[in-house]
Amino acid sequence: MKFRTKLGITALSMILVPFLLTIVAFLVIGSRIEDAEAGILDRDSASYTYTIENYSQMTEEVLEEVKEQIATQPEKLEDKNYLDEITADLKNKSSYIIVRKDNEIYYAGNHNFAKRIFSILPEYGNEMPNAETGYYYNDMKKLVKEVDFLFTDGSKGSFFIVTSVGSLISKSTLQKMLLAFILVLVFTSIILTRWIYSGILNPINQLNTAMQNIAEGNLEYMLATDEKGEIGELYRNYEDMRLRLKESTDEKIEHEQKNRELVSNISHDLKTPITAIKGYVEGIMDGVADTPEKIDKYIKTIYNKANDMDRLINELTTYSGIDNNRIPYTFRRINVAEYFGDCVEEVGLDLESKNIQLNYEDLVEPSTQIIADPEQLKRVINNIIGNSVKYLDKAKGVIDIRILDEVDSIRVEIEDNGKGIAAKDLPNIFERFYRTDASRNSSKGGSGIGLSIVKKIIEDHGGYIWATSKENEGTCMHFVIRKYQAPPET
Repeated sequence: MKFRTKLGITALSMILVPFLLTIVAFLVIGSRIEDAEAGILDRDSASYTYTIENYSQMTEEVLEEVKEQIATQPEKLEDKNYLDEITADLKNKSSYIIVRKDNEIYYAGNHNFAKRIFSILPEYGNEMPNAETGYYYNDMKKLVKEVDFLFTDGSKGSFFIVTSVGSLISKSTLQKMLLAFILVLVFTSIILTRWIYSGILNPINQLNTAMQNIAEGNLEYMLATDEKGEIGELYRNYEDMRLRLKESTDEKIEHEQKNRELVSNISHDLKTPITAIKGYVEGIMDGVADTPEKIDKYIKTIYNKANDMDRLINELTTYSGIDNNRIPYTFRRINVAEYFGDCVEEVGLDLESKNIQLNYEDLVEPSTQIIADPEQLKRVINNIIGNSVKYLDKAKGVIDIRILDEVDSIRVEIEDNGKGIAAKDLPNIFERFYRTDASRNSSKGGSGIGLSIVKKIIEDHGGYIWATSKENEGTCMHFVIRKYQAPPET
């Protein structure tokens, strides 16, 4: 659920829930009041007894004081100042007093109400004993308590405490309604607070915990939710960010590891020819090469080792270009037959000197053309053939180059009869720094980036490359490049 919707529901709930619950509370309290008032009309009901007891408790202290005065100083009831004090004391109890002398009003705490009820007050000597001392007047809703006494001049006197039943109920009702309203507000506040906490604050706290884990480098801390709206979107954005950071961190670690491997490989592979060059130079300087034939052999060996170093440095330079996606290409139309014919002729001389047989077969139309960078495509061929030469383990090495027609593409196959590649290694040979030769002996070492360079160049030409191999039988590299299609004449 969206925040905007939740805020709208919260605002409506703050108005409607207290309003509806207050109406329910008022209806319940109102029905109870009606039942109570109906019960007060019935002298035999529990409500009547409860009201009399409640009334007695409210005015009992005043009544006992008056009785004590009648017993000790009855003349004090003639003192209107004293009666004013009693009136003030009863004012907060919804009650007032009437003092009757014979059949006249001697004193009244509330003259207006006293005149209305005076004519129906009990006669002198009719006061009810003990607790049953109250009188209820149905039409006026008054409770009356009476104590009789004699004035100093012998006149009959009656002291009445009159309590308004309606006032009692009204005050009780107000208290109950106030309590009900407070309870409604508290209930609404608790419900809304819990809802907001579970719907907003709790997810935010969880997200905060997740972000702390990210800050501490724990990229495995997951947040999953099926919730919709902003919270769900935040969770999903967090997961996307976490996965990307994890992927980026893993790639960075892998890249750093591979860079260390590269430095180690290049250092190892450079150290070998440098050591050889130093040894042969020292041999010449110390006179070990004491014949023209030996000197010529030493110089050729030094030259070959220097070429090996140059090849390694070129690979490193090319790798740097691949890593930064900055390999320079100069694409142009190339005639397949002419280009690969020249390449085979150039490579064949080198292979012949190493006692390796080269077979070449061109099965495409002589006019077939492709769009390629001649230098980079030559690097592909040289790297593949160089790799084949490195792992030839037969007395008579054989390398076959075939150019095949694939309708709208050409397929180049370079196959050798070397030791082959294990099935478990075959899917990984085009990865950077991957080496099938774990021993890293100096004769078959290498930086491990040659085939990754080949793959990058072929893919940049819009083609693709793969390998097939059988252990102890040989390996075949296949790559495909699309033919050049001349635009139709208009």
